[in-house]
Amino acid sequence: MSKENFVALYRKYRPQSFKEVKGQDTIVKVLEGAIKADNISHAYLFAGSRGTGKTSIARIFAHAIGTSDNDIYEIDAASNRGIDDIREIRDAVNVLPFESKYKVYIIDEVHMLTKEAFNALLKTLEEPPEHAIFILATTETEKIPETIVSRCQVFAFKKPSLEVLRELVTSVAKKEGVTIEKGVADLIAIFGDGSFRDTLGTLQKAVAASKDDKISLAEIEVVLGVPKSQLVNSFIEALVMKNKDAALSTIATVSESGVSSIVFIRLVLEKTRALFLLAHAPSMKSALAATVSEGDFEFLEKLATSQKAALQPQLLIKLLQATQQMNSASIESLPLELAVIDICS
Repeated sequence: MSKENFVALYRKYRPQSFKEVKGQDTIVKVLEGAIKADNISHAYLFAGSRGTGKTSIARIFAHAIGTSDNDIYEIDAASNRGIDDIREIRDAVNVLPFESKYKVYIIDEVHMLTKEAFNALLKTLEEPPEHAIFILATTETEKIPETIVSRCQVFAFKKPSLEVLRELVTSVAKKEGVTIEKGVADLIAIFGDGSFRDTLGTLQKAVAASKDDKISLAEIEVVLGVPKSQLVNSFIEALVMKNKDAALSTIATVSESGVSSIVFIRLVLEKTRALFLLAHAPSMKSALAATVSEGDFEFLEKLATSQKAALQPQLLIKLLQATQQMNSASIESLPLELAVIDICS
């Protein structure tokens, strides 16, 4: 297919109905139940990290209760955060809907409102007209006054799992006529970091950089700027064999290549998890084989059955601890280096 068709994949494949929503089953079930029982609240707060589907579900909900596009108003609080902006909403909200039972106001990034704007919004939430529904969306609930939160039905959006994102990449690639090697969807999903939008953005970037409609593992590694699979495998093998020098040398090679140590450890964690599952849950073999390249699976399977490999839970625990410490470390690779010394000692 032509590259010009690849425009904003996250918009093109944004869910249009509750049935199409992935990864937020509990929220969908509750909202559908409320609609069926005709128990609609006048204020909702959708909280969760970026790209988890907050505004998409807000739109779906608005349409599901019979609100036309002419009666749905979307406001970006990052750009319209002052008291005058909220006063305009407060005045307009009293006007009857054009052609629907409800007028729905979706206020994104609501935590960006000023203190005065929140106070103005509070008055409207306390005594809203019967036809008015507010859906507030935020990535930072702690910045919203408790007086606002207490007047809303709060829904906590969780990050989609790696499996959900992997399926999304595979599905969208197929619909767009793009062939991806085994392992590519997994890598893109990891870099999606729990965001549907970022995951599809990464896929779009990979397709734009590809010379044809096929994306290989080697191509995606270049696009994402990640270390080659062989480096990650060498590091994992050094860890489980307690080869301290080899593991530290690999970290140095990664740093010299300009790859972020945080990116590196995320890849290490995913493969190490697969290694442990192969060793301790043989029934998952087929599922794991479908997510990595043939070469990687062969490597992991061989390591999982090695008598010399030290596959203790503490290894994963120490890698997780290092991951948490990296974001605040003045020397990014230091927590991982310390973890290696601890694991191999």
